[in-house]
Amino acid sequence: MISIQPKIYCINPNCQDPINPEENAVCASCQTPLVRRYLWAVGSLPAKIPPGTKVANRYEVIRYQVWLDSQPGLPPDVPDKLPKAIVPYLRLYQERLHLPQVYGFARGVEGSAGDILLLENVPIDETGHIYPSIAEVWEQATAVRQVYWLWQILQLWKPLSELGLSRSLLMRDNLRVQGWCVRLLQLYQTPTAEEVSLQHLGLCWQPWLASAKTSIAKRLQNIVQHMCETQVELDDIATQLNNLLLASAAELPLSLKMVGLTDTGKVMVQNEDSCYPNELSDFDDRLLPHLSIVCDGIGGHEGGEVASRLAVESVKLQIRVLLAEIAAQNQVVSPQLLQEQLEASLRVVNNVICARNDEQKRQGRERMATTIVMAVQVPQRIETISGQPSNNSHELYLAHVGDSRAYWITPNYCQLLTIDDDVTAREVRFAKSLYRQALLRPDATALTQALGTRDSESLRLTTQRFILEEDGILLLCSDGLSDRNWVEQYWYDYTKPIFAGMVTLEDAARNWINLANEKNGRDNISVVLTYCRVSPEYIAPVTPTPPVEVLEPEIEQLQEQEELQELEEEPISFIEDSQESLELDLDLNTPEEPVPTPTTPEEIPPTLIKKPALRKRLLMLGGLLAFLAGGTSLGLIAWRQINPQGFEQVCRQIPAMQQMCSE
Repeated sequence: MISIQPKIYCINPNCQDPINPEENAVCASCQTPLVRRYLWAVGSLPAKIPPGTKVANRYEVIRYQVWLDSQPGLPPDVPDKLPKAIVPYLRLYQERLHLPQVYGFARGVEGSAGDILLLENVPIDETGHIYPSIAEVWEQATAVRQVYWLWQILQLWKPLSELGLSRSLLMRDNLRVQGWCVRLLQLYQTPTAEEVSLQHLGLCWQPWLASAKTSIAKRLQNIVQHMCETQVELDDIATQLNNLLLASAAELPLSLKMVGLTDTGKVMVQNEDSCYPNELSDFDDRLLPHLSIVCDGIGGHEGGEVASRLAVESVKLQIRVLLAEIAAQNQVVSPQLLQEQLEASLRVVNNVICARNDEQKRQGRERMATTIVMAVQVPQRIETISGQPSNNSHELYLAHVGDSRAYWITPNYCQLLTIDDDVTAREVRFAKSLYRQALLRPDATALTQALGTRDSESLRLTTQRFILEEDGILLLCSDGLSDRNWVEQYWYDYTKPIFAGMVTLEDAARNWINLANEKNGRDNISVVLTYCRVSPEYIAPVTPTPPVEVLEPEIEQLQEQEELQELEEEPISFIEDSQESLELDLDLNTPEEPVPTPTTPEEIPPTLIKKPALRKRLLMLGGLLAFLAGGTSLGLIAWRQINPQGFEQVCRQIPAMQQMCSE
């Protein structure tokens, strides 16, 4: 280990003079943006290595345990056999919004008996500073943010406890925050002899109660006291904390403005993307601004475009009914139940597209399919913590399949909210490979699932719940924009004018489309922007920050992967072939009376039956979704027998079901 002036290497493999001073923003030789990849070095030895030291002839020590990879274009060192200690990081890859991931190892470090584990996706900003701990910023946080942080910790309790890592949530210095988001520096294994419970978590939270905001202090104290004094169930505490979270969020105003655009691109001859809203949308539609969708169709002419359009129209139909049912409830619908309903909706979409494929006898690569990313802002009625009625609890739900993405962008940061369903993610999640290793595969970005390729039971669906408690922009996009991480690199330049009121949302969406055409123009492009404001007048801090670290290879091969990959071992793939286009003309007006459906245990998800306090109308919707999601043919037969009029009505609304309806 030696102390030298930090240098950083250009990632461009063709650069003639790749060595640059650390303070450079771009390579002095080839003008390629320099990548600053800050890592967290795990262990007691890195905690003693002083700043200014170079480790393993590669890593610059910026601060204790904060290392900068000076050669980010090279793959990190990885042992042939992955150590068991890092497997939990891989298994928890789906929680990467909150948890770090393994980068690699530093080998041959002086004074170390073994390799030093290096973590990426850590709570470190673009200048190498660690984000503050909850304790450091607790007093300055708003009431809703204080509760929101605790809610996120509680949501992490179960997945971490299942892997013996709950101790990670009890170490206050390990809990860092980037705005609203709780992020952990590293994972700590709970000793086998040590029994950790929610009581320990309550004791960990107790020191924060004294400086909790007055409006939430009493109720929060009761919740924590309940955790500390009795053997409580996680679900009970989650319900209490959720009610407090929604009541505090509802104190805030909420304004939503939404714009969607889709573009064929410079190379493609037709647009297989679909989005909602779009330039043709009726902006008097009550779904706006509560629903946004981006779909990227697969299957070639009259295939991919059909699948994406069918997905959008089917989702609109179902969400319209779902929001109407939620509005009719006298009690708050739980996050778990809402997430289950959204998952059921996606299974319906999947089975409808599958039915169209089967009807047209499409097999293998010929089957049409689509990715989807959708956001639903659920306006539940809630009583605020001050006792006033509110018509919006500020909940935002995301659901996605495939590689269409969602980003949350504020004046200070850009956060990728979704994880692509691709081979890279599969290899990491199955603990077969580290992230950077998997990216080197020739099929790294090939999809492992999409809507319409197979039966809905094989889908691995992802839904998330967020609380809108700060001003920001929700960006949904297809890979025509997100490929090669242009959002991560340009988010600041393209959103600062929005927050400053210098451009309209429509112009901002068009600017993103133009960027994608300039950088990625070989594909269709879809963008939906939702500007969320919880303050009457927003004053944006304009301190410039460099682009955030990209999550995929910075220099990509020009040749894209053309085939989708199968879910488990072999990827599924498609060719651009189809037989018949589909005209969608759905009347999505919610019927005044819900379509009756059976409510037997065999036909409704068990979680719905466990909610007797909810009104029956929501249960009926759950029954309908369960029918369609669980198995198209069986569900349709039963539904037709029970309610022939309602059955025929939906048949007329969803063209892909018309053949099955006539059988």
